[in-house]
Amino acid sequence: MSSGRYSDSLQGKRVVITGGASGIGLATANRFVSEGATVIIIDNNENSLQKTLKEYPGIAHGVIADVSDAQEVKQAFEKIDRLVDGVDILIANAGISVRANFIDITPEQWRKVLGINLDGIFYTSQEAAKRMLAQGEGVILMTASTNGVVGHPYYADYNASKAGVNLLARTMALELAPTIRVNTVCPGYVLTPMQMAEYTPEMLKQVDETIPLKRHALPEEVANLYVFLASKEAAYITGQHIPIDGGELA
Repeated sequence: MSSGRYSDSLQGKRVVITGGASGIGLATANRFVSEGATVIIIDNNENSLQKTLKEYPGIAHGVIADVSDAQEVKQAFEKIDRLVDGVDILIANAGISVRANFIDITPEQWRKVLGINLDGIFYTSQEAAKRMLAQGEGVILMTASTNGVVGHPYYADYNASKAGVNLLARTMALELAPTIRVNTVCPGYVLTPMQMAEYTPEMLKQVDETIPLKRHALPEEVANLYVFLASKEAAYITGQHIPIDGGELA
């Protein structure tokens, strides 16, 4: 993780990160803190959120919300308005996956995965975009996946949600330009708590052998890409889905 600032353009920016209490979200929160940004994390797990705020005091605020609930998202952004008076950068990152055969996916599982992974990004992005349009600038970045670009067995609901995120972002980029830039980051395999909960050590090793760089990404490496895309160095990048996958798609 970087110990210094990557870009002075992020100093003092109000950065909202969903799913910010663990995994890629937490790594990204810490990376933006190191850039001098004011970071607010949104998470649905109150215990995890409070633990994270205690362990990482550089994170300015935490807000509890279920991103799949439009009303809770609206209330969360109203609270953020009271705390920091708006948002400059949204990292719409909250997501879940459940490993299952396509034929075994229940309506309840389908709705839960799509609700968090796609509805949640729509609701949070819409709230952020309203504020960014009013202030005249902003950046919205979303966690999609290489699973939203090519098919992967056992994750039909997850794959569908991430493909939706990619096309949602491209449509938003067209409608919200030139005021707001919108991009997605498409990680391949990342060594997160969610990944380690689903895969045994043997499965992780098998996956590593299929990746040209022979390893999973670290959450901090994905965070580095988010910082670049949020900065003024990426001022001409919008409407893109950008893989970070160790060469997997190649």
